[in-house]
Parts: sequence; structure tokens; C-alpha cells
Amino acid sequence: MNLTVQFDCANINWDSVSQILNLVGMASFPAEIHKKAFENSWTVVFVFERDKLVGFGRALSDGAYQAAIYDLAILPEYQSRGIGRLIVDSIKTSLPQCNFILYAAPGKEKFYEKLNFRRMKTGMALFFKSKEMQSKGFTE
Repeated sequence: MNLTVQFDCANINWDSVSQILNLVGMASFPAEIHKKAFENSWTVVFVFERDKLVGFGRALSDGAYQAAIYDLAILPEYQSRGIGRLIVDSIKTSLPQCNFILYAAPGKEKFYEKLNFRRMKTGMALFFKSKEMQSKGFTE
């Protein structure tokens, strides 16, 4: 695999971002919404095989001690090849002093546990589409 990693939003095909998020069952918005979200993030990571976008992730942070990882998605045919780990490690490297939180897509918790993330006992969420997120298994 010949992978390239990009740490900015230059020349990203935002329709591909929406399609990948939709394909893996995550929140998918119109391309311009994802563009805004990624451009307003503390750090972004995009992974390409040649010119094909195969995965990405981003983090919000105060830059001091707290960060949250969002929109970590890998094309299904590229999963289990270390790309998710590469993205998470890149995000962690950009914020070495920070605690990290995230919510995993249902069924993906084991992946994050392998990266030393632990379940929180007091995690809470207030989702805009609360019924939809409950039906997808994100909340009780």
C-alpha cells in the first residue's frame, strides 16, 4: 500500500468525505457542512492511496488539555490495515498534552480499546437528532 497523509484541507473532495461517512454509517451532511467542520477543527488527517481518499479524522481542542476526536472513517475495504491507528496516532501527536474523548460508532469500540481508550462511566450526550441517534445505538 502506498499511502500519503495530509494534515490540511487543501484540495479535499468534500463529496467523497460525505460519501465515506455515509458508507460507514456515520453522520453524513452535505459536502459544504463537512468542509466547514474540518476547516474549523484543531487538527485534520486525510489518508490517500495514490489519489484516492481512503480515510480521515479530525479533532477539536482547546490546545491546552482537552480534545475530542470526530469523523474518524475508513473505507470498508481499507479497514484493518492500520489506517485508523495512523490517523489516531497523528491526532494524538498534534496534541500531546491533551486528554481525548470520542464516541465510537456502535460495534467499533474494540478498535479504540486496542488504542488504549477506555469506556467512560459518566459520558453523556445531547444530540440534535436524539431519536435517530438512539435508534443507531449511541444512547440509551
